[in-house]
Amino acid sequence: MNLNALLAASLPIQIHVVTVMLALVIGLLQLVLKRGTSLHRTMGWGWVVAMAVTAVSSFFIHRIQLVGPWSPIHILSVVTLVYLTLAIQAARQGNMRRHGMIMASLFLFAVIGAGVFTLLPGRLMHVVLFGQVGE
Repeated sequence: MNLNALLAASLPIQIHVVTVMLALVIGLLQLVLKRGTSLHRTMGWGWVVAMAVTAVSSFFIHRIQLVGPWSPIHILSVVTLVYLTLAIQAARQGNMRRHGMIMASLFLFAVIGAGVFTLLPGRLMHVVLFGQVGE
């Protein structure tokens, strides 16, 4: 593990990595803990905050620039913010099926799916977790 690579990264990248790792841990716990409890709601709000900070912090990261300073990951960030809002709205309206489907989809696609791409060789998380080739 090469934490120096992460510490050398910009503050938005550091915030992004810390909050998405928090979202990963909370998300995994939410999948196994009982739903509808006060613990579920409290951890759920923590997950929403972590995901929102992760999404917002991405707007300050411009390592891949395909359209001006933006890349396809920024579309995912907008979608994440919209769907977090829709999931909260669904829960407040008592539509737990919709709430659960949105939250599970966000976890699968925004945390796990996007996270897999950060592990590709040459990406920062690949360097942090596996080191540089030849180290």
